[in-house]
Amino acid sequence: QVQLVESGGGLVQTGASLRLSCAASGRTFSNYNMGWFRQAPGKEREFVAAIRRSGGSTYYADSVKGRFTIARDNAKNTVYLQMNSLKPEDTAAYYCAAGDSAVLTLWPYYDYWGQGTQVTVSS
Repeated sequence: QVQLVESGGGLVQTGASLRLSCAASGRTFSNYNMGWFRQAPGKEREFVAAIRRSGGSTYYADSVKGRFTIARDNAKNTVYLQMNSLKPEDTAAYYCAAGDSAVLTLWPYYDYWGQGTQVTVSS
């Protein structure tokens, strides 16, 4: 089992920045690929960003590319999502996930999930 706890969400204005953190415990963190997903009310869960277990490869949704950066610190068992130039359409609950599948952009391929942290961007 892997336990994931997100933090760092909040209410910000358009153009602001936030950094989300996801602390992992349980099994060896460096064995897992990590992803961030988000879900707005009435919408499906969508892929935001992912990073492979070594940290060597990262992937982003087109909607966040150039604004968000995913990173991991395997020594601290933590994955981060730096979010810059936030827009109202970024408003959602953000979830981190861990998995060992080669597929990183689809949520069913992840095995473990955090409880989520809310990000609200006001216009």
